[in-house]
Formats: sequence, structure tokens, C-alpha cells
Amino acid sequence: MPAMITDPFQRLGLDREVLTVSQLNQRARHLLEDVFPQVWVEGEISNLARPSSGHVYFTLKDAGAQVRCALFRASAARVRQALRDGLAVKVRGKVSLFEGRGDYQMILDSVEPAGDGALRLAFEALKDKLAAEGLFTAEGKRALPSHPQRIGIVSSPSGAVIRDIISVFRRRAPQVELTLVPTAVQGRDASAQIVRALELADRQGFDALILARGGGSLEDLWCFNEEAVARAVAACQTPIVSAVGHETDVTIADFVADVRAPTPSAAAELLAPDSSDLQRRLDGLQRRLTLRLQHLLAARQLQLDGLRRRLRHPGERLRQQAQRLDDLELRLQRAIARRLQSAGEQRARLDARLAAQHPERLLVLLRQRLEQLAERLPRAMHAGLRERRQRLEAAVQTLQVVSPLATLGRGYSILLDDRGRAVRRAADTVAGQRLTARLHEGELTLRVEDQPAAPANLPLPL
Repeated sequence: MPAMITDPFQRLGLDREVLTVSQLNQRARHLLEDVFPQVWVEGEISNLARPSSGHVYFTLKDAGAQVRCALFRASAARVRQALRDGLAVKVRGKVSLFEGRGDYQMILDSVEPAGDGALRLAFEALKDKLAAEGLFTAEGKRALPSHPQRIGIVSSPSGAVIRDIISVFRRRAPQVELTLVPTAVQGRDASAQIVRALELADRQGFDALILARGGGSLEDLWCFNEEAVARAVAACQTPIVSAVGHETDVTIADFVADVRAPTPSAAAELLAPDSSDLQRRLDGLQRRLTLRLQHLLAARQLQLDGLRRRLRHPGERLRQQAQRLDDLELRLQRAIARRLQSAGEQRARLDARLAAQHPERLLVLLRQRLEQLAERLPRAMHAGLRERRQRLEAAVQTLQVVSPLATLGRGYSILLDDRGRAVRRAADTVAGQRLTARLHEGELTLRVEDQPAAPANLPLPL
């Protein structure tokens, strides 16, 4: 393992020192991290990847350039925004180098939506407009009552805000009557509901009103930056204390209200009757002490951040290795996907070839041939029967010509003896013998009376 470089700006030796690639990348990484320990960058997310390790990798780009970004698992768990390709974001982190590939990248610790800038511009534009109309002037502010009896609270009925306000009044001034005027304090319909709640509360005769909400992002508090809400606050005849968000949150409603409280609890304390001047002095000292402690803590935090940047934790080496492992995992997944795609294409080609050689094609051809033969067979049978019928009719006609029945039809007869044999000669008969004459129609029974001595020629019947 190459030796660690304590000074990233250390020059190469005069004797032409030769670095290894690892040493070069290591020095470049140290140089980048020291020069850019923490920067904010705005751009659009692309090529988002989420390996199984829980880390998140993506490319942050604008119209002219791009930079790789790594958001490790611990930091990714703190990001509330759902990251996706095409999302405009602002990221915070240090500029570094992935030594394994020599890639310039950012190691992120925070990701926020990029719409904050547009909202800030709209905030400042409305602030300037209302200030020009005089809605923020001290002359229009109403003083808070010293001993209020009835106080209206315009806020959400759920959450810790209303409980904190009630707790303060119960502790400091339990005799004060509190009335909640419920309204939504976030979302699309919040502005219209807040305006209606302020108008309703202003007609109830309260000594003072508290407009309260817990902390949140600029988007969460945006309904208190709407012009309609600001004008509703300005139109109230009842003194209003604005207590929206935390101490560092500022809204348009805070400027229009008669008094701004840093928190909802502080608003309750402003309206709860004070027991003595000493309590007010102690409160002032407490606020000064809090601010002093905040400044001191901020200075110590800056000092601690500087020391943390100078301290090289072994976790950086582990993150580098983890990033390399994630890179290899992504490459393996892409290789497997390409291999599966190639195998799928080869299978498709083999399926096409198999379909071309499939025996079902031959079966289809044979089935077509069988259907053709089935159609020809009845025709051939009818033709054969017709031919045989014609031949039979011709044979019947020929038989009719030579048939003895046809001869009988022309007037001849046949003599049959008692045995049914034809009598061909007169000599075959005896006198008194009975014969049967078969005519064309019917039969006659005859008896031989005499035998002629010689045959006689009989004329043919006409």
C-alpha cells in the first residue's frame, strides 16, 4: 500500500520523482477534498443507481457539464426527498476522487429539492410589494393586551403546537380562556382555510389572536407566505401574534402581524400575564444567553468541522472499497443482462428454424392432399357408376334383341312337354300327348291329335 501523503500540495522531488497511478490518484483526491471540503451544487439527476449495499449513485448535470455523485447509505437514509431521474436538486458534499477508476466525483451528505430558489424569489417579490403598501410599518401595529382574558388560537387541532401553547398558559396564566379556531396549516387548501379562520376569529371578540404552526421547510410553510393570508392578517382588528415555524423561520405573516414570536410557546409567553419585571428581565437574559450559546456553539462547530476535515478516518478507505464493490456489482448486472439478451436472441433464432422444419407443415400438406382426394373420390364413383349403368343398359338392349321373349312378342310360341322341355321336332311327340304352348302373354294347353308325315313350311306371321 503506498504511503499516506500528509501534505497534498507537496511538490515532486527535484530528482524527477515517479509516482504510481495509485499514488497519483491518492494525491489528487487529497488535493480536491482539501480545496473543496464542502460545496453546494445544483443540477438535474440522471443515471440513478441503487445497489444492494444501500448506497446511491447518480450523475448531476446541467446544460453544459456533469459530475458523478455518491450518496452513502448513512447519508441516504436522511434524505426525505424521493430521488428519481430528471429531478432538480441541490446537493452538499465534498469534491473527491474515486481512486479505483480515477473518476472525479462528489461525496454527498445532503440532497434537497431545487425549488427553494424560486420560492425565495416569490417570497422577496411579495415582501417588497406589501412593504411598499405600508403593511409592515410600525405605525399600523397594535399593542398586545397586558392582561388578556380570552385568546383565540388559529392553528391545527393536531400536533404539538396546540399542546405547547396550552401547557404554557396552564403554567403561567391558567385563568385565561383559550379557544381553538381549527384550520389546515399545510397543503393546497391551507391558505383559504387560514383566511376563513382569521375572519371568524376576528368576529369573536377575543383580546388577542395567536397564528401558530410548527417548523418545516420553506414549502411546508408556504401557505403563510400567500398574499391572501397576509391581507387577512392585516385586516384583523384583533391584535395578532404570529408564531410560525422555529426561530430561524420567517414568513410574510410574521411581517404583517402585530408581533412575531420565535416559536408557538414564545407566543403564549408573550400573551400570558407576567408576574413581575424580574421575570421579564430574566426572560431577556435567557434569550441573550441562548443567542450567545448559539453563536458559541456555531463557532465551536466550525472549529470541529475544520478538525474533522483534517482527520483522515479509515472509514474513507472502506467507502472507497465499498464504492468499487458497488461498481463491480453494477458491471456484473449489466454483463448478466447482456448475456441473457444474447441467449434470448439465439433461442428465438432456433425457435424460428424449428418452426420451419416442424412436421406439422408436412401434416398440413398431407391434410390438404387428403381433402383433395376426398373431393375427387365421390366424382370418380359417380362417373364409374354412370359408365356401368350405360354398359348395363346397352347389354339389356342387346339381350332384348336375342331374347326368346322378344320372338314370342312377334307372334311365335314355344311348345313345352310335361317336363317343361321345349319340343323342337314333331317326331318327339306322340298322338294324344298334352303339350303347353307358351305365348307372348299367357299359356295354352294342347293335345296332339296326329303326327304329320313330313314337315311342312309354315308362313311367317306378318
